[in-house]
Amino acid sequence: MQESELIERVLTGDMTAARQLYDAHIGQVHRLAMRMTGDEAMAQEAAQDAFIRAFRSLNRFRGDASFATWIHRIAISATLNLIKGRKRWRARTAEIEEADFVVYAKQDAEPDLKVRLYAAIDALPEIYRTVFVLHEVEGHNHEEIGALLGVPVGTSKGRLSVARSKLRDALREFEGEWASA
Repeated sequence: MQESELIERVLTGDMTAARQLYDAHIGQVHRLAMRMTGDEAMAQEAAQDAFIRAFRSLNRFRGDASFATWIHRIAISATLNLIKGRKRWRARTAEIEEADFVVYAKQDAEPDLKVRLYAAIDALPEIYRTVFVLHEVEGHNHEEIGALLGVPVGTSKGRLSVARSKLRDALREFEGEWASA
């Protein structure tokens, strides 16, 4: 069955069609949210929020792009909103007195490259991390990223360049290992 037919059936209240549409796209949406957050619970929450938003506004889906592109854009927005909300929550709930009890423990051994890479990606500012994940992990081109994020292609390319530069700086100590591997 065509997606356009499924969408029409969902708009008439057909819950079976809604389930089919959900099942067809939940894997990609969850994977994207997981890559952006690095946290299973947050990814599930973002994916569910994306589908709630999509089904609530399905009557406004024009079909200019595929449903997959449309739900991807909604998922990015839902994930970024969730990340921002969590950061605000942590900032508000952290007690100043707790800082007195925080002890910095220096690690004896440096973690492996994979762990450091994931940490470096997570540490990127959202605007760079989002473009990096969409391009390098999800495999989108700059035109698609521009459409998903609502930015010009040049902005997408620039953000990817900055993200790569920041990652190179964060992982500079592994430079010799890359050449010898």
